[in-house]
Amino acid sequence: MKIGILGAGHVGKALGDAWARHQHEVKYGDRGTVREAVEFGDVIVLAVPYQAALDIVAAVNLDGKIVVDCTNARSPVIGSDGKVSSGAEAILERARGARLVKAFNTTGANNMERPDYPGGRLAMLFCGDDSQAKKAVEGLILHAGFEPYDLGPLSNARLLEAQAELWIWLAFRGGLGRDFGFRLVRR
Repeated sequence: MKIGILGAGHVGKALGDAWARHQHEVKYGDRGTVREAVEFGDVIVLAVPYQAALDIVAAVNLDGKIVVDCTNARSPVIGSDGKVSSGAEAILERARGARLVKAFNTTGANNMERPDYPGGRLAMLFCGDDSQAKKAVEGLILHAGFEPYDLGPLSNARLLEAQAELWIWLAFRGGLGRDFGFRLVRR
């Protein structure tokens, strides 16, 4: 699969390295090469700050592309209808024709570099409204080393964004540091 990763920071690099090990073709887009990465990729990964993602998706043609939103708004988002929304839904409003899936936003880049923990893989929840796009992203989640869990429609992105806030709080204010992650266990 051809993957255009917008942002070559810690998150983008960790995911790109994992996917390249699974024979995916990866092209990074930074400030000067965003359009080239978008044109290259069948899948476009938003590994930039939330506000930058809003600006980028409004400026490029994402029609028909699978877009993976790894961002976190970090403050309440008000949709065009005046109601509280998720950052992912706000991005989709600007990303005309995109097939958006929210994923890779609930843990740190260190866990994307090394997602295996004693007892198994970390969980990676994802959501979106396009079933084919979600299936493609589920495969990318597996190739990145996580255990995928489908969280349903894109309207559930606000739950993932809240989970990200929880991880961030525990890591930086709650004293856990960054070397922890979430798993789902069943009886």
